Amino acid sequence: MGAGLFAIAVLHTFSTKFFEHLAHTRPEHAGVWHLLGEVEVVFGFWAIVLIAFMLLALGFKPATDYLDSRNFTEPMFVFAIMVVAASRPILDLTRGIVTTLARALPLPGLVGYYLLALSAIPLLGSFITEPAAMTLAALMLRDGLYTRNPSNRLKYATLGVLFVNISIGGTLTPFAAPPVLMVAAKWGWDLPFMLSNFGWRAAAAVALNAAAVTVLFYRELARIELSEGSAAGPNPITRDKAGIPPAITIFHILLLSGVVVFAHHPAAFMGLFLLFMGVATAYPQYQDRLILREGLLVAFFLAGLVVLGGQQQWWLETLLRSMSPDTVFWAATALTAITDNAALTYLGSLVEGLSPEFKYALVAGAVTGGGLTVIANAPNPAGFAILKRYFDDEAISAAGLLAAASLPTLVAAIAFKYL
Repeated sequence: MGAGLFAIAVLHTFSTKFFEHLAHTRPEHAGVWHLLGEVEVVFGFWAIVLIAFMLLALGFKPATDYLDSRNFTEPMFVFAIMVVAASRPILDLTRGIVTTLARALPLPGLVGYYLLALSAIPLLGSFITEPAAMTLAALMLRDGLYTRNPSNRLKYATLGVLFVNISIGGTLTPFAAPPVLMVAAKWGWDLPFMLSNFGWRAAAAVALNAAAVTVLFYRELARIELSEGSAAGPNPITRDKAGIPPAITIFHILLLSGVVVFAHHPAAFMGLFLLFMGVATAYPQYQDRLILREGLLVAFFLAGLVVLGGQQQWWLETLLRSMSPDTVFWAATALTAITDNAALTYLGSLVEGLSPEFKYALVAGAVTGGGLTVIANAPNPAGFAILKRYFDDEAISAAGLLAAASLPTLVAAIAFKYL
């Protein structure tokens, strides 16, 4: 039953654009269609159905015991890091640095800004974590590109490269990418190991993907002016506010760093998050609207994935045991599209006696396929929530994302498999 509900949830994620279309064409029930069209709601909704089924079939205690056995640290962390990373002091600092560097490059229009947003920020995710990098990159691309009404092809191509580059860009260190984090301690993967086996390959693929999509859409990007809006955001109210004092910016950087350092300790990072909320409330003149709604929706999505994913071990682990290292790389890349890549590597870590080649192939395949769908990598729903309103019917086509991410995924596969 758990596997069946998981399959229905996966199919539902591929159908959200259909429900959004119904919301616009059948306004009498628009609320229901909008709810069913929210990708972030899908897995949480079907997780509730699973728990309801367990309550009826097994009773109160088995159902609640199962729910209590799930680890919800990652959804909580992603919520906290999304909101803090998207605060005005952090975002203005990052955009200011990228804009300054872009202006220094001998490239017209938005070309330099776009190139840096798709290359430097994903690699930065190896240090500030992938969810934070996804939030920063998505907001920068929203303000610099998506609000300028670019072509549909550019929107999807950008999204595909962003998701793939974030997924592989966090592999320079053992603590930033969720699928690496799940196995690093157990398998003894430290910083030198990650840099020598994953890091340089990931950096090469990130740079090539960013450069390729920039060249492909060079003419359109060159026509878009790199204005102050790219550095200060599309909201004119933001530009009218007083400059942010250095002390406020430094304090936000310290809070962001603290959330990253205590990523595995929810009591600590949620305490820091509440402190952030207090500071944001005390100094509202230095903040824009906090993305609390988007962060909560993403957390709900990931929590639902945790609940439903816990029922998939019986078939995923059996499948992994039957594969060779060569086979598991491509299988992991494909399976990641319908399961969270961190869940996939976690199940792999439960299998004893794996060879070093098998371990590398499993994790490399999992991060390679992390951009193919919105559920493939934990930070993807964050980027999805920030950018979806700029697509037709305020919904991103699952098929469109899959097509846009296919070539960047192939580049990543070649880098991890053959370099």
